[in-house]
Amino acid sequence: MILESTITCPHCGTAKTETMPTDACQYFYDCTGCGTLLRPKQGDCCVFCSYGTVPCPPVQVDGKGCCHAGDPSPAAG
Repeated sequence: MILESTITCPHCGTAKTETMPTDACQYFYDCTGCGTLLRPKQGDCCVFCSYGTVPCPPVQVDGKGCCHAGDPSPAAG
């Protein structure tokens, strides 16, 4: 299983390699370049699946999203 993914901001193009959590979804990511708060695209379970070079660990393991795909809740986490 690959635990590192490079997230690329769709707004400014900043790319940064991050370690993905294995026990939780990451619904939000603050771009280190422009400060934009990234959220998963509709249908994706987390920001790594939307903007990363590698999908999150649960998707790598069984092809399923780590939580409720397409319905991230700001209160979850």
